Amino acid sequence: MTPPTEPVIVSGDSLRLGSGRTRRFVGRDHGAGISYFYVDNDPGEGPGLHWHPYAETWVVIEGTARITIGDHELIANAGDTSTVPAGVWHGFKNAGTGPLRVLCIHASDVIVQTWAEE
Repeated sequence: MTPPTEPVIVSGDSLRLGSGRTRRFVGRDHGAGISYFYVDNDPGEGPGLHWHPYAETWVVIEGTARITIGDHELIANAGDTSTVPAGVWHGFKNAGTGPLRVLCIHASDVIVQTWAEE
């Protein structure tokens, strides 16, 4: 895909993964140097353990996340930010009773993930 030459708005619906509420933005497709997931999970939901060859930063927009980074487990609430270095196993789950909305910023213009269980 060729990046746009004119400013555009990328609609949230065009980024939606399947019929779920999570969205995936691949920067290379839009002339951006970063990519992201906008995650909208119900209680108990979230990605399993995986790693990337670049750093990832999470911004919790709403709710409570239980974040695993290597051997560490952290609790993050709305307004909190955490970063995982490249090559470190990580994942998170919605640890609250309501929605968890997290912006997962990938320091790469493409998304590369290696899952613990494939």
